[in-house]
Amino acid sequence: MPFVVTLVSGATTLDEDILRRAAGALPGAQKTIWLDEGTAADIFFDGQMTPTAGGSVRAALGDAPVDVFVQPGAGRRKRLLAADMDSTIIGQECIDELADFVGLRKHVTAITERAMRGEIAFEPALRERVALLENLPVDAVGRIIAERITLVPGARTLVQTMRAHGAHTILLSGGFTLFTQEVAAMAGFDAHIGNRLAIAGGKLTGRVEEPVLGQTAKREALLGLCERHGIPVSDTLAVGDGANDLEMLAQAGLGVAFRAKPAVAAAAHARVDHSDLTALLYAQGYSRDELRDSQPDG
Repeated sequence: MPFVVTLVSGATTLDEDILRRAAGALPGAQKTIWLDEGTAADIFFDGQMTPTAGGSVRAALGDAPVDVFVQPGAGRRKRLLAADMDSTIIGQECIDELADFVGLRKHVTAITERAMRGEIAFEPALRERVALLENLPVDAVGRIIAERITLVPGARTLVQTMRAHGAHTILLSGGFTLFTQEVAAMAGFDAHIGNRLAIAGGKLTGRVEEPVLGQTAKREALLGLCERHGIPVSDTLAVGDGANDLEMLAQAGLGVAFRAKPAVAAAAHARVDHSDLTALLYAQGYSRDELRDSQPDG
């Protein structure tokens, strides 16, 4: 079975030297195909897809800011996209933005960072942070969305391209539905799932409704979507950045750590450190001409 290495550039331009070095690190390297000249290319090779293949290519490229995907050549195009929201589809952590309104951003951000690194369990950390938001007017959410929330570059293109080619797309977040419903519309997702903040009298009560959507619940939601839509798990793509995404990334046919915490990047099938979310399309073999939605993200 032929395998493929996909190279996607970040701050540099892919050139013949980079392609030559990458091919030299692969057993039985064959043809190279440009997906987007100067930005993304496929290198097909024979042999076994060993766990060290990606590392060998990265070592050959040195410090070149290039993302590397290694996978079988067949079955690359996925039929379901499950994406985390905070620091993945958007550039912010919504709970940190809410905390800013009550003067607790620094404190809450520190808890968020520990939870995303996997140093503390997600569910109790979420309850602790939400408790600090008691009595915050719910209309603060609208202000945050309008003034602070921005899509990560490539987010709309990723979602719209996969939808245009028949994939089901879902925003699957440990964040809050007050945000996921708006972000899903901004990026064009088919659906969204998130945690629900309890509200009374137009203010947050400081509680999150149970059950909390943590990492196991994310994995179970992915499996449930596969069953509902008749999609094999191998035909799914999941992307996220934090420890809360680990089980979902491990379960998916292709799990991608996007500018992720070190433990998440080390555990995922693939990682994006340099380029934007369009890298996930190139990893599926899409060419530049097949990408949809030229509207800038942000």
